[in-house]
Formats: sequence, structure tokens, C-alpha cells
Amino acid sequence: MQGASRDALAHAWTYVERQLSRSGDEHHEAAAVGEELFGVVAVLDEQVGLRRALSDPAVDGKRKADLAKAVLGSHVSDVTLRIVTEVVRARWSRMRDLADAIETLAVLAMLTEADAHPGRGHHAGESDDVEDELFRFGRIVEANAALRAALADPALPDENKVSLVTALVEDKARPVTVQLLTQIATRPRGRSPEDAIADYTDIASRRRARLVARVTTAVALSDAEITRLQEALAGLYGHEVHLQIEVDADIVGGVVVQVGDEVLDGSVAGRLAEARRRLE
Repeated sequence: MQGASRDALAHAWTYVERQLSRSGDEHHEAAAVGEELFGVVAVLDEQVGLRRALSDPAVDGKRKADLAKAVLGSHVSDVTLRIVTEVVRARWSRMRDLADAIETLAVLAMLTEADAHPGRGHHAGESDDVEDELFRFGRIVEANAALRAALADPALPDENKVSLVTALVEDKARPVTVQLLTQIATRPRGRSPEDAIADYTDIASRRRARLVARVTTAVALSDAEITRLQEALAGLYGHEVHLQIEVDADIVGGVVVQVGDEVLDGSVAGRLAEARRRLE
């Protein structure tokens, strides 16, 4: 997103965090809000006229909020309705940005739920684990053409996709991870499964206000090595860095770190390849 939409999303993000942190009679489980926001996204994707009306910069914000209340008021909770009306009051650069922003806020609500209400046998503060589980599932999808084709097949019934995701991760992932992967499988919104997963992991990393480093090593790192690498990267980038670690024996030794578009190749295979290039 750019310009007005980026600013509008930043405001909406803060607004949602404030709404979900309220307690007492106003408290509403974040997961329920997330599910309802995903439902709103589905409505906007299906009803182009409504999406156009709610995102039209020429229409007064109050009129758009009133329209949202009239259409959604009897179908969602008060918390979700407050969030949606706040969002539609804002100015959006493109019509699609409105639905994209609400999807982002739905993921944000789910991650908030992961931190507040962990599943059975899990600890509080689970959003880091959810982020890592999404990343790992994305790697599985990238490596398995049949799985990728099945999840991307518009002719495959949603219940089949849900069963596939559940069979793969139900006993290995947090409940919020399963919910997010189910959402991606059934409502990809024009994206490939791996691209949708990457979008969700990016939201998780932004929530933690940190950089994400994709680390490839020849052997598994010890806890002490992970800590030293995190500290070194934090010093290099001036920001907390979260590591997504993958073991790949093909790099022979050393480590490859990718942060955004920047690749730091300290692997043996990388050094050998560089030496060969210099000899050519």
C-alpha cells in the first residue's frame, strides 16, 4: 500500500490493538473478531458495488460508516462493527486496499488471540510460534508441487482443502495457525498459497516491529549460536531481528542470511562459488 492507504492502515492497526486490549464488559475474544473480519473481507470481495461505495474517497466518511452499519450491523459483534466503521471512514488510495486492510486486521486479531489465549498444552505469547509455523508450512508448500496444486485448485471443494490442511498440521501447530492456514486455503484472494502465507507472516513480523531474517545453515544451530546470531544481526541493522531457520546440508557449512532483498552468504558453497567466478 502507498500514500493515503498506508497511513489509513497504520491508524486502523493502532485502533484495533486498542479495541482488543479493552477489558470488562467491552471485552471480546480476539479470535471471534478475526473470524468476523475475515467474513467482512469475503463480503467485500463478492460485492464489488459495496466495496466501491465503502472505499470511495468522494463519499463522506460518516455516510460510509452508516452504510457499513446498515449492511453489517446485525451480523457482527459491536467490537467488529466499530473496527469496520473506523476503517471505512478513512481515505483509501485504491478500492482493493480497503478489503486488503481488513484482511490484515483480521490476521492481527488472530495473532492477538494467540498471545492472549493459548491452546491446550501451549504457553501464552504464542504469536512467535504461529509465525514460525506459517513459515514452515510455506516451505512445505513450496517444496511439494502436488500440495501446492491442490490448495490452489479452484475446483477442489473447500471442505477438501480444510481436511488437507487439518491432516497436515492439526497435531503439530497452534490453533490460530490452523485457522489462518484454513483461511488461506479457502479464501486465497487471487494469491498463490505460498504468497498468501508470506503475507500473513509479514503481518506477524510487523506486529512485533522487527526484521525477519531467513537463515539457512548446514546443521542445526544451538541456542547459544542462535542468540549470538540474533545479537550480531541486531547490531548490524540497528533493530531486533527474528530468525526463521532452515537446515540445508547442500550449503556444506557456514550460514546464509537473507533479510528482505539483502543476502549475506557465509556458506562454504557460496565461498567456493565465488572463488570459481574469480578464476574464470
